[in-house]
Formats: sequence, structure tokens, C-alpha cells
Amino acid sequence: MTAVPETMTAIAIVGKGGPEVLQPQTVPVPQPGRGQVLIKVEAAGVNRPDVMQRLGLYPAPKGHSEIPGLEVSGTIAALGTDAERFALGDKVMALVNGGGYAAYCIADEGSCLPVPAGLSMVEAAAVPEGFFTVWHNVFERGGLKPGQWFLVHGGTSGIGVAAIQLAAALGANVVATAGSPEKCKTCLELGAKRAVDYKTEDFVEAVKAETGGRGVDVILDMVGGDYVERNIRCLADDGRLVNIAYQQGSKVTIDMMRIMLKRLTVTGSTLRIRPAEIKAAIARAVEQSVTPLLADKKIKVVIDATFPLREAAAAHARIDAAHVGKIVLTV
Repeated sequence: MTAVPETMTAIAIVGKGGPEVLQPQTVPVPQPGRGQVLIKVEAAGVNRPDVMQRLGLYPAPKGHSEIPGLEVSGTIAALGTDAERFALGDKVMALVNGGGYAAYCIADEGSCLPVPAGLSMVEAAAVPEGFFTVWHNVFERGGLKPGQWFLVHGGTSGIGVAAIQLAAALGANVVATAGSPEKCKTCLELGAKRAVDYKTEDFVEAVKAETGGRGVDVILDMVGGDYVERNIRCLADDGRLVNIAYQQGSKVTIDMMRIMLKRLTVTGSTLRIRPAEIKAAIARAVEQSVTPLLADKKIKVVIDATFPLREAAAAHARIDAAHVGKIVLTV
């Protein structure tokens, strides 16, 4: 292992606004604390929460790095006290609370996973945020089971492509929404039984038609706003609605009578503020249930584009525009 330098290149958020506020800077290399590791970053995933942070709407949790970036892949460069699972030089992918857009990044050891055989480091960097989120919300909170019906909005987003593939691979019937015929085609290729172009179709009617009027058992929604009431209309008896974002607003009006009559569950979560031990438990579940599917090529990481770290602004311009799958920064 080469010695860890004192400084590194990282992407700072200078102000609030468009992609142009993402600027390379030279900053000190962070030091791992108890139970933490220092990762020499090879690649970092770009995600919608990074955009929200750039806009000033999703600040880093207190005590964590202000540098954006919630998932990385790389090699272990240093170990904090009581960090015992990995050795120097091990290849890992990790969910982090920030700091991913940098040459070195701190991670809790419990949130690190070995890179599955056959996965490139670019692909590995695009795994943690999406698959941790999907596993926890769809399968742990939503309780999706084989044979049940599942609806995911934003089917070609990073979360969407992970959700379609994982649900289909584990035996669920998937309906996905997307914003063009080309994106709908991609959803079908990834394993959806039905893809709904939300610009030309009513997804409520499409779901009812596809399920014979029954509705779906679980919905993963990142839209919020008026989608919430429409989602409730899509659910079968004892169905579960799981919200993970609210691009159209978090304050909504819903019909409680429909929830009561159909015995529905409305829930949601956000990962970034959860305690380290919760993330570690999700990581172990993902390692047990998801990474074998990646290693066996039963599911894949869909990469839309890669950009050098210094071109993080261009990567954000890409995520602000049309894209399919994950965008990754390379170091």
C-alpha cells in the first residue's frame, strides 16, 4: 500500500444552485475514527440526494462531511480503532453519510461490503445507495413477497432500475412508470411485466387493468404530491405504500376512509440520518440477499454515464437531464 497523502482533491459545494456550484478543491485527507475505515476512492455514485444537497435542501447530518456523495467503491487505505473486518488493500463498496466526491472517504466499517466477483469498481460504486434503499424499503418495510404485485415510479432512475430487477428476480410481478416509450421499453427489458408512460397514460387505470382490478401489494414512490392519493387508489387490500422522496411535495391530502376500508399501510424512510448500527444491519441483509444475485449476473448495475471527479458539475447536469440508470464519478 502506498502512503496516504495529507491532502486530496474533493468536490466542494460553493453556494447553492445549479451544477456550477460544484467545484474541485484541495482539502485535508480525513482520518478514520473508531469502527471506521478510510477508503481510497476509485468511483463514486451520483444520486438525487446529492442534487438536493447542492440546492441547499438536504444538508449533511451534523458531524459528517459537507462534501457530497453517498456511495463509493475503492480500496481500504487505513483502519480506525476496532475496525477488524477488512484489511488494507481490500476492495469494498460502501454507503457513506457524505464525502464520496473525493479521492479518499471515511466509511463506517459496518456499511462496507466486499465487491462481488465480476463487478467492476464503477459498477460497485453504483450499488450501495440504490440497493440498500430498495432492500430496506421494498422488502423490509414494504414486505414484498414472491407472487405479489409491485409498482415502482421512476422506473429508469437509479432506484427504479434496482427495484425492478430485484423485485422481479425475487419473484414479484412488477409494474413501472417512466416518461417516454424508450424508457418504458427499458423497464420491460429489466423485468417489468407492464411499463406505463405516465405522460400519456393514467397509471391508476393501467394498474387496475394489469391486475384484473385487484391492485398492487406494494408501491415504492419518490414523487409525493398528488401521486400519494393516486397510489392509495392503486393498492390492493392490505397493501403498503412506501415513500422515499417527494419531488412534487411532502404535504398532501389523502382519504383516510380508503385507507381504513382497505387496511392499508402508509410508511416511508430516509437512510442518511439512521444510526450506524441500522445501516450495518441493512448492509448485512444486502450482502446476504442481493450481492449473490449481482455475482451470478441475475441482476445488473445499469450505468448511464461516467465522468472524472473534477467534472462533477457535468455529472450533475446529466442527472438533471434525461438519464437511465446510474451516473458515476471516477477518481
